[in-house]
Amino acid sequence: MDTGIFDLSWWEYVLATLGLTHVTIAAVTIFLHRHQAHHALDLHPLPAHFFRLWLWMTTGMITREWVAVHRKHHVKCETAEDPHSPRVWGINRVLWGGVFLYVKEARNPETLKVYGRGTPDDWIENHLYSAHPRIGIVVMLALDVALFGFIAGPLMWLAQMVWIPFWAAGVINGLGHFMGYRNFSSPDASTNIFPLGILVGGEELHNNHHTYITSAKLSNKWYEFDLGWFYIRVLETLGLARVRRVAPVPHLGPVRSIVDGETLRAVVANRFDVLSRYDRLLRRIYRQEIAKLQHRSQFRGLKRCLTMNTGAIPENRRVRFEQLLSQSNALQTVIALRADLLALWAKSTVTREQLIKALQDWCQHAEESRIRQLQELSLRFRSYVMA
Repeated sequence: MDTGIFDLSWWEYVLATLGLTHVTIAAVTIFLHRHQAHHALDLHPLPAHFFRLWLWMTTGMITREWVAVHRKHHVKCETAEDPHSPRVWGINRVLWGGVFLYVKEARNPETLKVYGRGTPDDWIENHLYSAHPRIGIVVMLALDVALFGFIAGPLMWLAQMVWIPFWAAGVINGLGHFMGYRNFSSPDASTNIFPLGILVGGEELHNNHHTYITSAKLSNKWYEFDLGWFYIRVLETLGLARVRRVAPVPHLGPVRSIVDGETLRAVVANRFDVLSRYDRLLRRIYRQEIAKLQHRSQFRGLKRCLTMNTGAIPENRRVRFEQLLSQSNALQTVIALRADLLALWAKSTVTREQLIKALQDWCQHAEESRIRQLQELSLRFRSYVMA
């Protein structure tokens, strides 16, 4: 293999390619995603401009376009206006052609106007990065050829060019709304693809992100690892970054005898922890109730219906689900109280005193239900405190 400045063995070329593409992953997750799109952290001009330069050379993406498309995805998630939902477009189209969906939406001037605010608007952005995105790609090709030769250089450059379109536009936007596990019942279909966020810099923890959109840290459970968060902490230690927001950690104190304003604030602040625990409670009671039924086989496979609106349950399951509820007072109770809890959070036109009263009534109903798990959850509600 002809050589450039570096004469490497084949496996060293592979490692070098992985290293270069990983820098691009870090630039996307730290700069474009957490810093620009969601303002979860502030970046010092030095790393911020390095990331802009690197993305210009390795992707040709324009910051304003990427941010606008991503923000619209959150606002319109899983609807016909979502730029790249596999629930709308199909998993194959998003996984293998997600980059084309991104490009299509990035050309929508209304999307850029509504969702692209607050992105870089300086001289170099307007006269180089946004004005001539393809020049950066050519510069990267020239550097790869000079460093690694006329054969390895173009191959490494090609890998750099397809890395983000496949892993970010395809895998994260596709599989991240199609398969995996969910820590939280966010209103969309987002999933955590894998608990170790290494290959795509932590973006694998997509359900966590959709639950706490403005959190700079994407890992949430003890077994999850967010490599992007590790890099952010290093930058923060060096004085090159400042974390603005992370997901709240539930704090518990003594059980209050009554629901008061502090209880309401703490429950609302920890609402995703509440829903996560509630959904585990639902699944547990579902298993217990199924085990009691004589013809239990006809009611298996209905677990996903527990947290769905009735109108969203597929017709072939809705009849069986209604039959199951007619035979289980416990399931009827916990599903009804879950709906009441969601309705309580959605009330925007009532007074603070009315919300406190509604939460007090909810706790009373839960504790009078004779369902142990609901009673324990009510006690937890009255134990939440603000950090």
